[in-house]
Amino acid sequence: MPPIKNRNRARFNLRGRLALVVGALGLCSFSLVGRAAYVQLINNDFYQRQGDARFLREIPIPTSRGMITDRNGEPVAVSSPVESVWGNPQELLKFPERLPELAQALDVPADHLVNRLSQRADKEFIYLKRRINPDEARRILDHRIPGVFSQREFRRFYPQGEAMAHVLGFTNIDDQGQEGLELAFDEWLRGTPGAKKVIRDNRGRIVENVDLLRAAQPGKDLTLSIDRRIQYLAYRELKRQLLELGASSGSAVVLDVATGEVLAMVNLPTYNPNAVNAGKPDARRNRAVTDVVEPGSTMKPITVAAALKAGLVTPETRIDVSPGHMALGRYTIRDFRNYGVQTVTGLITKSSNIGAAKLAARLPNDYFYETLQSFGYGQKPGSGFPGESAGVLMPPARWNGLQKATMAYGYGLSATPLQIAQAYAALANGGKLIAPTFVKGQRNEARQVLDPAHAQQVLKMMQTVTEPGGTATQAAILGYHVAGKSGTARKASGGGYSRRYVSFFAGVVPVENPRFSMVVVVNDPEPDRGYYGGAVSAPVFHNVMEGALRLMDVPPDDIETWLAAQAAGEAKLAARRPAEAPAPISIEQANDAAAYDDTIPAAMADPAADSGVLR
Repeated sequence: MPPIKNRNRARFNLRGRLALVVGALGLCSFSLVGRAAYVQLINNDFYQRQGDARFLREIPIPTSRGMITDRNGEPVAVSSPVESVWGNPQELLKFPERLPELAQALDVPADHLVNRLSQRADKEFIYLKRRINPDEARRILDHRIPGVFSQREFRRFYPQGEAMAHVLGFTNIDDQGQEGLELAFDEWLRGTPGAKKVIRDNRGRIVENVDLLRAAQPGKDLTLSIDRRIQYLAYRELKRQLLELGASSGSAVVLDVATGEVLAMVNLPTYNPNAVNAGKPDARRNRAVTDVVEPGSTMKPITVAAALKAGLVTPETRIDVSPGHMALGRYTIRDFRNYGVQTVTGLITKSSNIGAAKLAARLPNDYFYETLQSFGYGQKPGSGFPGESAGVLMPPARWNGLQKATMAYGYGLSATPLQIAQAYAALANGGKLIAPTFVKGQRNEARQVLDPAHAQQVLKMMQTVTEPGGTATQAAILGYHVAGKSGTARKASGGGYSRRYVSFFAGVVPVENPRFSMVVVVNDPEPDRGYYGGAVSAPVFHNVMEGALRLMDVPPDDIETWLAAQAAGEAKLAARRPAEAPAPISIEQANDAAAYDDTIPAAMADPAADSGVLR
């Protein structure tokens, strides 16, 4: 039989099927090309973002903090460039055999480093060591451990060290102000970091700078009212006195009378702002601004000013303070001894508690309270310093029968050393109270709180305190009239008063044309070494103001006394060497002597000269 043909095979069209397959593949290829062109050329945002997320990074550009200078342009806080070493935990954990080497380079325990990296295994950034010397950072990077990098940062440095620590404060590891003027003016001093886009490889290394997004703006500089020379003098003299007397702490404030500018502010104990963590936290407190004390006899000139203002007395009005004690209810007010009958001037000269209490008794309660308040007591001084205290001044409605009498001589109210200095500056400034400032050239509005004639009378009365017969002759300065008031207050304890003391001296110099107001406060001097303000705090005032008057070229207002002292010294010298003729000197020697007279001691001019004090 003949073979039968396969009809299905006959109907199979190989060429057609091949054309169909080729067409389908061509259509798919066209679709893929079209899709790729659409994604890469027309709508490429998504994939661009995905690519950027893997290689493109936005990194900050660090900027320096503004420099702080004293009133003469000397730097007291500067920012120095440093390096911070950082790592990529994901990359570092790929090379566990290199971690002990890295730990040794960082000077940290190996297990501590491994634990830190393991806790951040899903992160791409971790600080390994911050704000170190660039040479030290280079030594770490020289190990060429994958995933370890460095970046530029800035660290604050304080050339004056402990002497200016409480005024300046300090910054934290991120260069943000934490205390003092660094905190008060943080926004002004802090710069604005910049930003740039870079491309990094798979190991985190920057291979290309793509774009500058924002230029870095450095912080603004700040010029303080502080004079670093006077600041150092106050620091040195206060520290010396505290060591000699075994006192626990102390403060000193110097104000410019006419402007209210703070020329110096010192506290002890202190700390090194370049190594904040090494000191005790309690030492960082600016006691001159934050700590309140009962001002003791430094209140008596204010009480006398209130009586003069009310027209009740004159400087020559006589007050009987005998027999040296006065009963007031179940309490007794006492003087150091029986001063008999004294004038109002003698009340200040001898520091009579009874005389001050009798003056206050003649003043209406509201009037006395408002006068104290007008001199800044019970109110924040307004300097803008962080943590500034208003002190304690209770309103008349809360006074008991003894309150006004004790307030007249400095008990029953509290004030900071800065408040006391501000009140004395008002007496020296013709009765005008000015809020203190730490910024050179800033002028706060003055308030007239006392008639200029009355203010001058109080100054003249205070001048007798430093003259023979007064309680603070150790504050006297040759060639200058000094007005001041010493004070000694017992510390409150357990509802009464303990045998611990606070010693004060507040003064103004020179009297004829006042330039400086200064307050010295010494806490807890050892009683067997002396605790009266005239013997404890007045010498600090003398030493600091004597140097400040010379540094600032303040002309003397007591030439007669100075000439008399010079004549007496020459006569004594001549009496010791009657037969000796003065040896001739060369022109060079004469020039050297003249140059010496125009200079100041080296340690006074340069704080760094006393290396035993400033570290």
